[in-house]
Amino acid sequence: MSDSTRTQAAAASPAINDATIVKQYETPLHHPIDPDINLFDFLAGRAERNPDGSMVGYKDDDGAWQYFTAVEFRDKVIAIAKGLIGWGARPGESIAVIAHTRWEWVALDMAIMSIGCVTVPVYETNSPAQIRSVFDDAQVVLAFSEDDTQREKVESITNDCPSLRGDFVIDSDAIDTIIAFGAHVTDAQFDERKDATHGDVLATIIYTSGSTGTPKGVEISHRNMASLCMDALQYMPRAIDIPDRRLLLFLPLSHVFARFMCIVGFAGTLTLGLSSNMKTIIKDFEEFGPTLLLAVPRVFEKVYNAASQRAGSGFSGKMFLRGVRTAQEWSAVEQSGEKMPFSLKMRHAFYDTVVYKKIRTVFGPNADFAITGGAPMDTNLAHFYNGIGMPLLEGYGMTETCGPVCVSLPENNHIGTIGQPLCGVTVGIAGDGELCFKGPNICMGYHNQPEVTAEQIVDGWIHTGDLGDVDEDGFITLTGRKKDLIITAGGKNVSPGHLETTVMTSPVVSQCLVIGDRKPFVAALVTLDLDDANAWLTSQGAAPAKDLGELSKNPIVHAEVERIVKKANEGVSRAESIRKFEILPDEFNQANGMLTASLKTRRKQIVDHYQHLIDTVIYVPKKPAK
Repeated sequence: MSDSTRTQAAAASPAINDATIVKQYETPLHHPIDPDINLFDFLAGRAERNPDGSMVGYKDDDGAWQYFTAVEFRDKVIAIAKGLIGWGARPGESIAVIAHTRWEWVALDMAIMSIGCVTVPVYETNSPAQIRSVFDDAQVVLAFSEDDTQREKVESITNDCPSLRGDFVIDSDAIDTIIAFGAHVTDAQFDERKDATHGDVLATIIYTSGSTGTPKGVEISHRNMASLCMDALQYMPRAIDIPDRRLLLFLPLSHVFARFMCIVGFAGTLTLGLSSNMKTIIKDFEEFGPTLLLAVPRVFEKVYNAASQRAGSGFSGKMFLRGVRTAQEWSAVEQSGEKMPFSLKMRHAFYDTVVYKKIRTVFGPNADFAITGGAPMDTNLAHFYNGIGMPLLEGYGMTETCGPVCVSLPENNHIGTIGQPLCGVTVGIAGDGELCFKGPNICMGYHNQPEVTAEQIVDGWIHTGDLGDVDEDGFITLTGRKKDLIITAGGKNVSPGHLETTVMTSPVVSQCLVIGDRKPFVAALVTLDLDDANAWLTSQGAAPAKDLGELSKNPIVHAEVERIVKKANEGVSRAESIRKFEILPDEFNQANGMLTASLKTRRKQIVDHYQHLIDTVIYVPKKPAK
């Protein structure tokens, strides 16, 4: 690698400030890009390249898959955009969408941005107070609500939002209604608005989920998103830019990653299948037949646990466990680059027939590989999936980067890392170990928060808040989160992420939060998954529990949690290990404020809520000497 694409600096220099970038790596572009475009141009280009090809799929009321061709979807977007113009939406004005993943969401998004307006996604789980905060900050003028439940939230705050001039309900013919407003808007009027919307125009304000504080509105321009899409097309064509690529998208479109995948799909060759019903996900995999899978690690953990439970504890269970060990052993050798022993090849081929093939069928007939992110991936689980022929490629991104900025490739997958930067993206490591990124995809800043913008984006580098490192080949490793770093009373620095990830691979565990800041030892708060835990108990020949309270006191469950905690401790020193855990009789969720909308734990809120238990049960005060 030449000096122009990689810069290594000595991190030991005492003169280096913590915020100084001491190490960096850039993946060069294969050919130059010009992201000074309107994001609608990606959709228009797809309609020109493959006008009659299926581009957006959705399920009708009978559950059958229906498809828009590229031309049909482009024309639908133009009709909606004309309707917005006819309704009176002016350039720069904000329009909110509150809905689950569906084709109308995508069409509205593209139409809003195409004419210089600003899409403001709102989590469908948000309360009226949270919606009011977003609407006020972004000065929303028009809202599209999915159904009457969401509309009631909007109507309850209308008097408190002076900027709001209208709202429509998607389930009550909102699309047809807004299109009717454009009956007298000409193609020339649409083209004039579109052509005036260049790369530096604000396209969307996405509010972060607030896992580390108050949600912030991230401003993303057309150029920011377009550049990342163009970078991704060069970096990973196998996923998104060769013929017959299919993606079943069930991630919430209020998240930047799902939005990015839709837009890069238009720029590339993806046929998008849109669904928000997790209850039918296995059937959807089979019917839609995705080539690329996207999901958080928890989804793949659940698939593994379900396969293990189906195998049971008898002969089939032992066969499954031997197959798991063989897959992990095969993957470890494959990752090392060493020659595969003949005996391992034979065992692997045998288990491929009797175990692995059955698991792969869960993901449909065309599955090529999977990308996961949003939380750390357990290394053993990653080796398992790699060993069964369904590699899970870890990636990383954030709202501020418009989506993924690094990801492993199926042909160059280093398990335990989050891959290399996408083409045109530079990764940097600050003096204190903080992971930073730089490139044209870095957001414009935080809406109405110039001080935060100046603090988080320094000399073009976005400071992620995560700790990590990059090797000489550009592979990035995450080691923890700055704000989550635990410093015990003994002065030991503990990064809780990997401990929590391993504990959460248990079939009975829902969430794990490691604690111990300024405490004598590290401990953990564990919540249970009632349905999964009961399925596991049944597979073990034990009786299911009626509720979480009963489940938390079950000695069999306690033994299982103890087992997984011991396994987690195997990967750390004694000073970093979990010495004590408490199984909680309730759960972390969005309703009680302990999970964000993107299902990340809110550490401070959880610790505050369970402070009495932490102080009196986990860390029992010493009795004064007599």
